[in-house]
Amino acid sequence: MGDWTTVSEDDVLLVVDVQNDFCPGGSLAVPAGNDIVPAINGLMRRFPHVVLTQDWHPEGHSSFASVHPGTEPLQTVEVDYGTQILWPDHCVQGTLGAAFHRDLEINRAELIIRKGFRPAVDSYSAFYENDRRTGTGLTGYLRERGFKRIFACGIATDVCVRWSVLDGRREGFEVALIENASAAIDHDGSLAAAMSDMREAGVEVLPNVPH
Repeated sequence: MGDWTTVSEDDVLLVVDVQNDFCPGGSLAVPAGNDIVPAINGLMRRFPHVVLTQDWHPEGHSSFASVHPGTEPLQTVEVDYGTQILWPDHCVQGTLGAAFHRDLEINRAELIIRKGFRPAVDSYSAFYENDRRTGTGLTGYLRERGFKRIFACGIATDVCVRWSVLDGRREGFEVALIENASAAIDHDGSLAAAMSDMREAGVEVLPNVPH
């Protein structure tokens, strides 16, 4: 792995889903969602290149428990592409919940990847929808720009950040997780499992990056 103490023109900061619905007060809130925003802003000022992702669901998305009678959030159903966790309605297009956190310095982003906008397919990864076939276009963008290393952070460490960094490794990039700029759901051991998966895939975990 490379030297992670310095940032170069070949590096990109990937900030995952820092949106109101994933922060305290939102419909799918992660307790530390507000707390990581200052750290992320500091990192964005350090990096020459920044990409943001934004969960962007239509109303009645198939991943919402509300469209499956008799179910509750965090239950699962079987869909065409496998097992789908059901969630509360969240990040609905054009709503306040889908907007980025008001303190996030989004003007520093060179690209915003919207994901989950297909009604029948959920999306965790910045690279692929959950059918694992439909790409977001991020791989081609990063390669065309000549980026080699991805520094990732955001919400949630054990869901969308996890899937994004694992796919970054599968696409051949060097990837580091910035742990102190990420927040986890940590439901039923999900954080420990995610950290194990990421390390096994060769993701470098940076626990305390200054910003």
